Amino acid sequence: MFNEEYDVIVVGGGHAGSEAAAAAANMGSKTLLITMNLQNIAQMSCNPAMGGIAKGQIVREIDALGGYSGIVSDTSAIQFKMLNKSKGPAMWSPRVQSDRMRFAEDWRLLLESTPNLDFYQEMVNGIIVKGERVVGVKTSLGIEIGSKTVVLTNGTFLNGLIHIGDKNFGGGRAGEKAATGITEQLVDLGFDSGRMKTGTPPRVDGRSLDYSKMIEQPGDEDPEKFSFLDITQPLKSQRSCYMTYTSPVVHELLKEGFNRSPMFNGRIKSIGPRYCPSIEDKINRFADKERHQIFVEPEGWNTVEVYVNGFSTSLPEEVQFKALRSVAGFEHVKFFRPGYAIEYDYFPPTQLKHTLETKLVNGLYFAGQINGTTGYEEAASQGLMAGINASLKVQDKAPFTLRRDEAYIGVLIDDLITKGTEEPYRMFTSRAEYRTLLRQDNADLRLTPKGYDLGLATEARLKRMNEKHDAANKFVSFFKGTSVSPEKINPILESKNSAPVKQSGKLFKIFSRPNITMDDIRKIESVEAYIQNHNLDKEVIEQAEIQIKYSGYIAKEKNNADKLNRLEYVKIPENFDFSKIKSMSYEAREKLKKIQPTTVSQASRISGVSPNDISVLLVYMGR
Repeated sequence: MFNEEYDVIVVGGGHAGSEAAAAAANMGSKTLLITMNLQNIAQMSCNPAMGGIAKGQIVREIDALGGYSGIVSDTSAIQFKMLNKSKGPAMWSPRVQSDRMRFAEDWRLLLESTPNLDFYQEMVNGIIVKGERVVGVKTSLGIEIGSKTVVLTNGTFLNGLIHIGDKNFGGGRAGEKAATGITEQLVDLGFDSGRMKTGTPPRVDGRSLDYSKMIEQPGDEDPEKFSFLDITQPLKSQRSCYMTYTSPVVHELLKEGFNRSPMFNGRIKSIGPRYCPSIEDKINRFADKERHQIFVEPEGWNTVEVYVNGFSTSLPEEVQFKALRSVAGFEHVKFFRPGYAIEYDYFPPTQLKHTLETKLVNGLYFAGQINGTTGYEEAASQGLMAGINASLKVQDKAPFTLRRDEAYIGVLIDDLITKGTEEPYRMFTSRAEYRTLLRQDNADLRLTPKGYDLGLATEARLKRMNEKHDAANKFVSFFKGTSVSPEKINPILESKNSAPVKQSGKLFKIFSRPNITMDDIRKIESVEAYIQNHNLDKEVIEQAEIQIKYSGYIAKEKNNADKLNRLEYVKIPENFDFSKIKSMSYEAREKLKKIQPTTVSQASRISGVSPNDISVLLVYMGR
């Protein structure tokens, strides 16, 4: 191992590292995954769940490209829910509750069965750089391993510092030591670094809880799954989660420990996630609220360990315990471990290219929380893209990037490298201006051909996608070409308080009405006969329904994207000197010099660059 050179070395075995290693190896690159503890590959450090609002779309995109997160989410799921079903399909977001131990095990076994992938357990405390290019890594034992590219996916381990009340100690997560050396070296090389904070709730013994005092939250009656492949199946049985609430009594008990909270006494100076605040932060920021939701989430099929979602905290353990015992259903709770906050180093992602390769060191890639993101899904998608691009670089092939109208992954990476982030970045549907195009149901139609061209998505996956695409389009054509008489359709329309028709018309127009559902339209014999004769599955039927009912919105959004993408093809020459454009605002020149956008479209998205600045830039470039 030590006297041979790798194509790609991935440092860190979390969600980003696992996807990066799998992608690089599956694309034919000789890959080494180095992590501090091989028993903790793809560990769910925080909540035992994958997906959720916008995050579920990312998992489906990873799956469509040929990554593994969707498959593992399915094989380790204990509950499935499609969130936001009451809203339009652009908002539908799949989420699974996971068996934490099985999730990590399934990832480990998938990686071990991946050709071209080696493993090594040790701490990497530096990279080896020659000139402006990375040529390997060095470990804490002084071992040097050569590589043409390196992907850093260090998570919360870089100089990690865990806080529980007035106690703190070094660590990357509970029970594991921090990683040292890398930050200091990168800063010496010219990188900017910063500190961020995240937190996690207590884990408790489910046998000590009274679920009769909580609200049961079962999974969907007809559960779906993440992966577009048939190798995984929807759940036949599920475990319920539960919900309870804090109270004014709980809040007062928590406040007693505020003077010992590192959040409030100044010991934590770094910024935490705005959209996943600690319980003390919620009480402080939303003082008018008398209660906050607590989600009680089982950690697996057979374990009694329970995750207390909504109670993330860094308060002293005795304060956590006393307050939690005042929550309905938690009166006799027993702790497995207290909640804690963790501070760690990150590197502002404006120092990266769209490929996630660093601008300063050739062949060095960053992915995951090192870039200032939060969440398994955001990390996994970056790992996938970094692994793909590291492999392509070794093979002297063109880099692979995704536009904002092609994937949530494209939105995520463009946001990071163009705007940067000063707080842990989390994906939301509202961040995507083309979210009607970027639905969870069509991730395979958008991305599987790209994954196939990369050598990641298999021929079987592409074949299945094409069959779905063709079947849905033919079903839509059936609606466009089939008429229905007033006698057959009016009873259905009247039952839905929809205006009756006076003459025969195309089914497409009828079905386009907002209050007419597929269940309604299937009452027409010809429709149900078509479904049965062509053996259409749920996926195809849903795809056709969305294309019919939202065709106007989809066409309008696609037109807007096409207009803006014209600027995406106006390339800015490498090392372009923005300081020469004196008619541009000083702020714009400074921001453009720092970010070094590669296209005029990217330049237009930089905070502080106005439409007038873009007009000046286009004139200067002779456009």
